[in-house]
Amino acid sequence: MSGHRYHAGWVGSPTVDGRTITALTAHTAPDDATDMTSVDEESEPAGVAAAGGKNSNLMAAKSAKNDEFYTQWVDIEREMNAYIEYDPDVFRDKVVLLPCDDPEWSNFAKFFALHFTDYGIKKLISTSYAANSKPANINYQPTLFETEAPQYDEARTRTNGKMFVLDREDVTGDGVVNIDDLQWRYLDGDGDFRSAEVTALRDEADFVITNPPFSLFRPFLAWLVEGDVKFSVIGHQNAITYKEIFPLIRDSKTWLGKGFKGNATHFGSPYDDVAVATDRQPGMIRVSGVMWFTNIEHGRRHERLELMTEAENIKFSKHKEVRGVGYQRYDNYDAIEVPFTDAIPSDYDGTMGVPVTFLDRYNPDQFEILGSEKDWDAGKVKMYPKQVQVTAAGKRSNVTKLNDGAALVLVAPPKGETYYEVDSKVYTQVYKRIFIRRKVAS
Repeated sequence: MSGHRYHAGWVGSPTVDGRTITALTAHTAPDDATDMTSVDEESEPAGVAAAGGKNSNLMAAKSAKNDEFYTQWVDIEREMNAYIEYDPDVFRDKVVLLPCDDPEWSNFAKFFALHFTDYGIKKLISTSYAANSKPANINYQPTLFETEAPQYDEARTRTNGKMFVLDREDVTGDGVVNIDDLQWRYLDGDGDFRSAEVTALRDEADFVITNPPFSLFRPFLAWLVEGDVKFSVIGHQNAITYKEIFPLIRDSKTWLGKGFKGNATHFGSPYDDVAVATDRQPGMIRVSGVMWFTNIEHGRRHERLELMTEAENIKFSKHKEVRGVGYQRYDNYDAIEVPFTDAIPSDYDGTMGVPVTFLDRYNPDQFEILGSEKDWDAGKVKMYPKQVQVTAAGKRSNVTKLNDGAALVLVAPPKGETYYEVDSKVYTQVYKRIFIRRKVAS
């Protein structure tokens, strides 16, 4: 591949094995990105840690398709280490594609270039998105790396994406293959992953690893599944319940990776309107509810959940909703309500409704996923007529919302919470649930 190679002498970054790995001095925005919405660990949506608990800046960013949020080195390393620990040869003799990652900024490209030899990678391909196709509020300036290259084109730098390739050719002749041997050229198009040009690269690849644009997570994952490739991509917890994605999880075609510590991390952001978190870092924004979606095996996926029996939970559970109370049956589904993952009874053989966050600990050898409220029709035993919804503020209205999820019968109307009235009975609707069943062999 003809092109210009990278130069050493970068500024500030991680040091590995005595070598400094950093971004070139540049003003272009990063290409790897994440979705900024999230949900709380066990129940209601929580969003981004920000002053006053607000996440309006991120919601505005999503609406404006401000997709430029880039991933820290430590988070990439943590996830890739999980795959390597499970199978040290997972990337050996494979082609790895990073379709949203300009090495001038992306830690994904730098990480895999550093580990190119010790992972045994056959070929590393990275693509970036054209400046003119990004939001207008991104202050784009080409880097010296690009402008000093013989193939630099003042017009194409804005209208075309770029492709970077590292293979086993020692271009520099220094006896090692590393980031200095990376070659680049302009793409024919703008670098959109849906283009025929980038799709052809997907079809060449064995693995696709990136942090895709948060406004395009659904079509991006569909693009990966269509290509029948191994992948590891960052998304947000709400994506678990998307109608396009949950069936993939249910059918073990996609699962969660090792994940971020506490399901939260900081992303770099080029925008001026970033939210102010309590643990804000300069130029960074803290996001909760983020996770890796993958179909690459790792050890955590097969770790057994250590659980108490039903009787032990009722006697010793730390949760007041279970201790001394037991498990309530849904009124409209053939299942019991289990409000916390660690309260799943180890000896219960029937169907259980559990929080979405169960998937972070889901072991397919231990449990079977039957479905969710949106698609488990076999378990639905009742449909309600129109209901009266009573909000926490006391406002009453006629609705049909109670049919959208799992419902519990209440003895009396709850204080400060929304509830529903049907034929003189009072109901509450629990937050999103996944229906599971213990595998007999477990």
